[in-house]
Amino acid sequence: MDSICAKPKASFSIISKLDPVGDKLPNAELYENTPGNKVNIYDIISGKKVVLFGVPGAFVPGCSKTHLGGYVKEADNLKDHGIGELVCIAVNDAFVCNAWAKDTKAEGKIRILSDPQANFTKSIELTTEIPLMGGIRSMRYSMLLDDGVIKALNVEPDGTGLSCSLAQHMKDKLKEKAEE
Repeated sequence: MDSICAKPKASFSIISKLDPVGDKLPNAELYENTPGNKVNIYDIISGKKVVLFGVPGAFVPGCSKTHLGGYVKEADNLKDHGIGELVCIAVNDAFVCNAWAKDTKAEGKIRILSDPQANFTKSIELTTEIPLMGGIRSMRYSMLLDDGVIKALNVEPDGTGLSCSLAQHMKDKLKEKAEE
């Protein structure tokens, strides 16, 4: 459960380690639904198991249909495996993230949080440069957290692909863990 698909190019002490499992996720202020609704990531992840995943951008076809879409489809199954919260972080403004949540039917299943200046994404050093999407974006990743502690990190080898960070991969890993 604790393998990394690709080691990010970073020097951040948690994420760039060969094995970040066991380290605490850094705290951050993000936004939900509107710029006036700041949320603290620790308030969301404390005291429960959480699947947190990052996407390059809202309304991007791969992000909408495959990445977020897969988590929307598997939300109940993941919760049946003990996941208390599913959180998606996108480097977009809060209004765009809110519209995206409604458009993808993620509301009530997945909390979509806005990281408008990529501050959280930079703090975990999982940024990538995508000029055609406006510059700095999030790499595509997923992680399993338990009370804020990283239990697994899956970073796409090229930062944007669609393989190890997907819901099905996370569900399979949780099922394997339950069978141990």
